[in-house]
Amino acid sequence: MDQAQYRRVLGHFPTGVTVVTANGPDGPVGLSISSFTAVSLSPPLVGFLPAHTSWSWPMIRAAGWFCVNILAAGQEKIARLFATPGVDRFQDLNWQPAPYSGAPRLEGVVAWIDCEIEAVTVAGDHDFVLGRVHALHAESDEPPLLFHRSRYARGPQWPRDPA
Repeated sequence: MDQAQYRRVLGHFPTGVTVVTANGPDGPVGLSISSFTAVSLSPPLVGFLPAHTSWSWPMIRAAGWFCVNILAAGQEKIARLFATPGVDRFQDLNWQPAPYSGAPRLEGVVAWIDCEIEAVTVAGDHDFVLGRVHALHAESDEPPLLFHRSRYARGPQWPRDPA
């Protein structure tokens, strides 16, 4: 199959943009992920797919815990930062430790999800990471950052949940 065609066609499906963080041996680590999904309500499970070429993923895997930070529409700069190899991604960022993992919860995100790695399965040139949710919180009603057709985009401002 032609990889360029594959990317172009699948790029028509918009995804949310997240930053997955953990505590590495030399400090916090993280990477941008657009392949994040809810998996199960009972037990509470989520999943994401880091590439085998990721520098940060082996450190997150070794930590055993991670925090998913769902980026707000105005956080494209953070998404790009965590997609750039070889830079100090946390140098100018404000964050707090997540309650269970201690992984960075980034300031200004729409929501965060604190997880323990439940399982890792090889899926082609990526791994599928299944995480058990231990804590989560919606920080704001801001629209999310989306990735669509190889570009970042603002999500719509949905009505607030009546609950």
